[in-house]
Amino acid sequence: MKKKKPDYSHLSAAQPIGIFDSGVGGLTVAKEIKKLLPHEDLIYFGDTKHLPYGDKSREAIVGYSTRITNFLLEKNCKAVVIACNTATANALKEVLELVAERVPVIDVINPVAEKVSYEIHNNVGVIATKATVNSGLYKKSIRKHNKFIKVDELATPLLVPAIEEGFKNHPITHAIIYNYLSHSKLRNIETLILGCTHYPLLLDEIKQFYGNRVRVIDSPTIVANQLKIILEKHHLLHSGNPQPVYQFFLSDITKNFEKISKKFFGKSIDLELKVL
Repeated sequence: MKKKKPDYSHLSAAQPIGIFDSGVGGLTVAKEIKKLLPHEDLIYFGDTKHLPYGDKSREAIVGYSTRITNFLLEKNCKAVVIACNTATANALKEVLELVAERVPVIDVINPVAEKVSYEIHNNVGVIATKATVNSGLYKKSIRKHNKFIKVDELATPLLVPAIEEGFKNHPITHAIIYNYLSHSKLRNIETLILGCTHYPLLLDEIKQFYGNRVRVIDSPTIVANQLKIILEKHHLLHSGNPQPVYQFFLSDITKNFEKISKKFFGKSIDLELKVL
């Protein structure tokens, strides 16, 4: 039986886009969405109280993700972007069931896996949180489209706490990156997927380690493009909005989030505490 196409005719282009992550990492996706879709209102939820998600149980991650999705639906969002690999790997099914096709849901793993599958890649490495690696979703998603690609996944759990503590361009992150990327699992890769939306904040340091030997995939750009395609398809792109509104809700307000969000979105942003 052919699957029925979702009907989004009840949605309006003027409604905001909802984005969520465990902390600052999803800002890398939000920044690309802002750049690609400059007329869209955005509502961002950073679950800073519960980060990192990578060392939490699947049940806990599902609970956090569904509560945040409910909040974004209550805020009248026309689409939900799961800007967190760990939440995607562990709670995508439950989020989709909760949404019940009321709004489009865009995740950060499947668009990246699909793009990599149809380009010239033989040996692909993925660095991600423990929970994402344990799910095996990157390998499954890539090999669903192209079974000839070799995929090696490595858990890199120290990176998220280092980023959330503001250790960018710091000897601590240099040491962590060197130790992880020197791992034997990643020895013969030609392509590296940053399987956590926090990791693009260390993109320069990761590229510095590899020089030009390994292609590093820019996941936030791929996700933003996928969102644009879906909104265009359903006539939900907002084009006549000269002053878009950006709202930021956090379960715990942190200095590092304040610093990075202001760098990406300008100095006038407000952060609102919201415990779900």
